[in-house]
Amino acid sequence: MRAMPQPQIICSLLALTIFANAARTDSQTSPPEQQNAQSYGLRVSVDEVVLTFHAADVQGLPINDLKLDELSLSDNGRPPRKILAFQSLQDLPLRAGILIDTSDSMTQDLASNEAISTQYAQRLLRRSTDQAFIIKFSALSEITQPWTSDTNALTEGVRRFAATRTSHLRGTALFNAIYQACLNQFGHIDHPETGNFILLFSDGEDNASNASLKNAVDACQHANTAIYAFRASPKSSFSTGPKTLTDLASETGGRVFHADDSEVQIDADLRTIEADLRNQYRIIYKPAELTPNGSFHRIALKAPERVYSFTVRSGYYAPVH
Repeated sequence: MRAMPQPQIICSLLALTIFANAARTDSQTSPPEQQNAQSYGLRVSVDEVVLTFHAADVQGLPINDLKLDELSLSDNGRPPRKILAFQSLQDLPLRAGILIDTSDSMTQDLASNEAISTQYAQRLLRRSTDQAFIIKFSALSEITQPWTSDTNALTEGVRRFAATRTSHLRGTALFNAIYQACLNQFGHIDHPETGNFILLFSDGEDNASNASLKNAVDACQHANTAIYAFRASPKSSFSTGPKTLTDLASETGGRVFHADDSEVQIDADLRTIEADLRNQYRIIYKPAELTPNGSFHRIALKAPERVYSFTVRSGYYAPVH
């Protein structure tokens, strides 16, 4: 499985809307310089935007010494009115949602996808700081293991037979599964303090959701959750699945990994995700204009030549009063 080529900006961003009169931490009121934050907690007012991103060099290694004056940021084509903080966040604890498509079109890949999920839980999840949950889905979604740091429990959750596979309902509700995971699971954790991601195993086909791709992306953006899609193999040349997975990943700041079943490549891909999520930068800024109408704001972030790729979200939705 190889990550999609990136020359290389996958842009994204989260607007964290707490309360307008919420207290702000020292990291936000200090000068906009790089900080080694020991505590990642923060609150922001509704007219402030939080942008997180990962930067890597040409060898794919994290770059952790960027300075603010090396970056150029625009929001809907305009520079920010004011940058409030710039922080380097290293060795973040991770929160993972493992979503496994069990619909008929994924039957032949199920055993392999479960094996990769188990590999992540057993090799990379840190029991002292990280947590994960398991959802299996087809037309319906089922949590086969709630949030836990117990690798044995996660392994059992991956193997557990999902009732959705015996349901009389047919089809795949991919967007519903992602929307529910971001809203009901990631939406209830203190996401500024963690690196959040969905490890998605699906061909990208959806024919049974009430939620749309936009609904799913919006929920994940608000929960600061990136989607990393594995084993994206189209079942036919007419499939819209590959584009769907690409859109989900790029809009949320993740990646798509294509089929390569070698143990070495699978391990490398999982470690790429870990590097992305554990080594991030955070910029907090006030946009030049932020009307509370729910409109989408496109973000453009430029860096020096030594940065070969960004893993960042494409933008954010303005809050709605």
